[in-house]
Amino acid sequence: MTNSEYWEQRYQDGTDVWDLGQAVPPFISLLESTALPPGRLAVLGCGRGYDALLFAEYGFDVIGFDFANSVITEANALAEATESSAKFLTRDIFDLPNEFEGYFDYLVEHTCFCAIYPAQRPAYVQMAKSILKPQGEIIGLFFTHNRPGGPPFGVTTTEIREYFSNDFEIRSLEPAINSIPKRQGEEHMGRFRVIKK
Repeated sequence: MTNSEYWEQRYQDGTDVWDLGQAVPPFISLLESTALPPGRLAVLGCGRGYDALLFAEYGFDVIGFDFANSVITEANALAEATESSAKFLTRDIFDLPNEFEGYFDYLVEHTCFCAIYPAQRPAYVQMAKSILKPQGEIIGLFFTHNRPGGPPFGVTTTEIREYFSNDFEIRSLEPAINSIPKRQGEEHMGRFRVIKK
């Protein structure tokens, strides 16, 4: 969905069921088990910023982006309250290349790819490649459900590979082993590296 008012209303109505009130377990496990060298990291569709705050705790220079103003305000307040270095900006993700071309070492994807219209997915891939440095990496937790309609719009792992493989090396794309109960069997963790530009 490209309408910021739609998402703002979802937050205001309390129908933001994707918001867990905490960072997602697969990202926690990744950071606890993998020595990722810290760098500049973007969190797309960051909501209230829990995933962004988590990566900041591990030394990443984090900026979270969302185009719902109220949650960016909440995320910045939470960062201040917890003395986090994470920053949060109100932006349309498709405008990010104008401001952040080649800027980030990492891009974190969680509940953004499934929220946009499927027709926008090729543009998402190009945006992601544009804002990452050469050899930059997507760390993605993809919502791979097969229910009709959306958002969230479903996607298969085959489709994910088709979208990203021309521009990214698919280093891994595996079922998430510790998803929250209501998403068990419907999430895949992926790590994709930019193919040299």
